[in-house]
Amino acid sequence: MEPFVVHSGIGAPLRRTDVDTDQIIPVRFLTHSSRTGFSDKLFHDWREEPDFVLNNPDHAGATILVAGRDFGTGSSREYAVWALQNYGFRAVIAPRFGDIFRGNALTNGLLTVTVPASVIEQLWVRLEEFPRDPITIDLERKRVQAAGLVVDFDLDENTRWRLLNGLDHIDLTLAHSNEIADYEQTRRNALPSTSRMQLR
Repeated sequence: MEPFVVHSGIGAPLRRTDVDTDQIIPVRFLTHSSRTGFSDKLFHDWREEPDFVLNNPDHAGATILVAGRDFGTGSSREYAVWALQNYGFRAVIAPRFGDIFRGNALTNGLLTVTVPASVIEQLWVRLEEFPRDPITIDLERKRVQAAGLVVDFDLDENTRWRLLNGLDHIDLTLAHSNEIADYEQTRRNALPSTSRMQLR
């Protein structure tokens, strides 16, 4: 997983609230279990609207999505996170997230930044007026910066440390591979073993 320390990028102002995971990626496209190949399915139905934000060339190459309240509600599908990442988003900024979506995002390395709705409105206005001006998210300082705007955000220290170091839960488990191997040596032969499993 790629570490997230400081990221500066173009923002996309998604002026919509209560965006559920079926709107992020419709269920009819969940046809395989790979984490890739979903970038063209992100917000698929909305992208048929000519004035949808991702169809605006001013926001081409956006890596930070600025969304409204309750982003990522609905089902628990990880595909919603994968589609956002496949498209190129490194972070989503919103006033509030669906709990399961937020957990999936942070587990997969997509940073979710929670800021007040008033800050979102300021960012939307700024991005619409100056779409190529970057937003900077500094995870070390837990801070969002844009022209004339500096806002701090909260994130639990364990998740912050994991993202700063680019570690997912499998990486954390593999860090104990020697201890796991030692433990397997002490188990009775009749018990199931992981010794034949190929770890990544």
